[in-house]
Amino acid sequence: MFPTNKAVEDRLFSDRDLRRLIIPLVIEQFLALFIGMADTVMVSTVSESAVSAISLVDSINVLLIQLFSAMATGGAVVAAQYLGRRDNRSACNAAKQLMYVSTALATALGVVAIVFANPLLTLCFGTLPEDTLVYCRTYLYLSAVSYPALALYNGGAALLRAMNNSKASMYTSLMMNVFNVGGNALLIYGLNMEVAGAGTASLLARMLGAGIMVWLLLNRSAPIHLIHPMRPETDGPMIRRIFSQGIPNGLENSMFQIGKLMVAGIVSMFGVSIIAANAISNNISSLCNLPGTAIGLAIVTVVGQCVGAGDTKQARYYANRLILLVYGFTFLADVALFAFARPLAGLFNLSPEGVDAAEEVLRWYAVAAAIFWPASFTVPNALRAAGDARFTMGVSVFCMWVFRIGASYLLVYSFNMGLLGIWVAMFIDWVVRAAFFVTRYLGSKWLTKRVV
Repeated sequence: MFPTNKAVEDRLFSDRDLRRLIIPLVIEQFLALFIGMADTVMVSTVSESAVSAISLVDSINVLLIQLFSAMATGGAVVAAQYLGRRDNRSACNAAKQLMYVSTALATALGVVAIVFANPLLTLCFGTLPEDTLVYCRTYLYLSAVSYPALALYNGGAALLRAMNNSKASMYTSLMMNVFNVGGNALLIYGLNMEVAGAGTASLLARMLGAGIMVWLLLNRSAPIHLIHPMRPETDGPMIRRIFSQGIPNGLENSMFQIGKLMVAGIVSMFGVSIIAANAISNNISSLCNLPGTAIGLAIVTVVGQCVGAGDTKQARYYANRLILLVYGFTFLADVALFAFARPLAGLFNLSPEGVDAAEEVLRWYAVAAAIFWPASFTVPNALRAAGDARFTMGVSVFCMWVFRIGASYLLVYSFNMGLLGIWVAMFIDWVVRAAFFVTRYLGSKWLTKRVV
């Protein structure tokens, strides 16, 4: 319960405020995941090679996208803390610098991905079947062109969340998904463009989302808006504040995704059926994490504003409450996943070998995630919202390289556990990082951090 000596009207967030923030975020996260799943499901009618190609390229996409998504998170933390201090003008300035920086970074990454597509695919996945390689190259080109649009969308969505307006980003995501699915249907089935159709539909959907976000942020009546967006202005101190949160987040996410790429390199040697099973399992398991991921984003806004207002008691209160909420949702979702793992895997066009492999890893996942996922991924969001991004970066990088990658090689090559060994290594990583994050959270040092 909220401290009894604190009047209800003094709360920074009412129960209604939390519901208005979290419910649209849950829907938005589902819709965001659905874009990737729609590509996988709709292209599964083409071949397993097409499904494998999208899965492999998406592991590269996530690595590169995480870099400018981290900038969005850094900007959201800075903006939320300024809003907590009632300094809206500085929050607007942070928004403008965020949009410039993240878009420039995304453009640079897109160019690099296009120019070095062939060596990048070879470096990450080694020798692939020719048809899979052609599909990979096509999907990577189209994905890279969409990076700047996706950066604008992510930055805008993060800023809308920082001012408690998650409903607008939810509706935007809904429009993007409708456009993407319709585009997939036309381009994949109607024009027989296969993987190129899936990539083109995603590109156009992201461009639509970027345009809507910029339009929303031009509303001068909003607490955070873009002031003279076409007038280039750089604010060094503000950019450094964003970087102080964005760079640790970016390094953390990048190292995490590099580790996943190395693991994907192991998976790529198992054969097309197992690659496809791993891709499907990742998509299905991600659905179980949607409420937790959404509430984790809400924590950035809620705890960030509390810390910006200098009220550490409310920061801890809301963090406790939201973490417990994540545990409740995660438990329910994973019970359902354990019970329906095989029917869910059977929804996709997998071989019998692929369905068996997917069912096995999904059931293991359900048990491990119900216990360790919230402590591993929700608790650190509270730390980041307060400005403790360097600690979360250090722990995440250490656990990824020592446990997830190291254990993957050990369990696959020494114990011959196959695909399950990859997933068990991930669970070991969760256990260790959870121990670090919970210990830090139970202390008070993270509440002494400040960004603004």
